[in-house]
Amino acid sequence: MELKSFFIYLAIMAGSTYLIRAIPFAVIHKKIENRFIKSFLHYIPYAVLTAMTFPAILYATDYVLSAAIGFAVAMLFASKGKSLTTVAAAACVAVFCVESLMVMF
Repeated sequence: MELKSFFIYLAIMAGSTYLIRAIPFAVIHKKIENRFIKSFLHYIPYAVLTAMTFPAILYATDYVLSAAIGFAVAMLFASKGKSLTTVAAAACVAVFCVESLMVMF
């Protein structure tokens, strides 16, 4: 890639990223009172994090099946109120066991 093209791409990316963050500050001057909009804005970080994390979960292992089982185990432990360390350890053990079984057969 040419250095000129790199700086053009960098400027466009920086400008678009800055505008996404700066426009709400420039446009909205008063406190948001609408319950729907407040609820929507509250859940955006969780939705974005889920959208970025879930595909990574499925393709982080050698087999999609072992990743899905690890995810299911993590969801089960999380729904039981276990700590983050326990949930992560249980998911890792489940993936390890499933992949060990898959390699044997």
